[in-house]
Amino acid sequence: MAKTGEPVLKVIATNRKASHDFHIHERIEAGIALKGSEVKSLREARVTVADGYVEIRKGQAYLHGIQINEYAQANRWGHETDRVRKLLLHRHELAKLGDKTQLKGFTLIPLALYFKGSHVKVELGLVTHKKIFDKRATKKEADDKREMDRAMKASKKS
Repeated sequence: MAKTGEPVLKVIATNRKASHDFHIHERIEAGIALKGSEVKSLREARVTVADGYVEIRKGQAYLHGIQINEYAQANRWGHETDRVRKLLLHRHELAKLGDKTQLKGFTLIPLALYFKGSHVKVELGLVTHKKIFDKRATKKEADDKREMDRAMKASKKS
């Protein structure tokens, strides 16, 4: 339970493929500019973030590739499902992220969407792509850990 004064976090969607496909170097929290029908749709968790990425252009950050499905009751005042959305970051954060994304191989992707109190936030990750052998090594480590846990559990029962 959250202490009084702390906003409650409610996760809407996560990018589960991110840790499999990328090395996550840094995590950043950002606000996102949304329309009313988009917030209503997010409350129903009707969103896909797996193909999202962030573009920094002219001193502003824009989120591409996430799909927020239409809210049924919004009828003609609805929103486009795959429109580009502006991210809300401080100027010094934008400058720092802009410099880091200019480095070879670094990309900004959305890792999670969540409500923090009544505000929608995006967790961004500064990432680099994993190579195929990195993915194999990660899978092997997970399998080895699972086997060790099974062996420890079996030895405790005996």
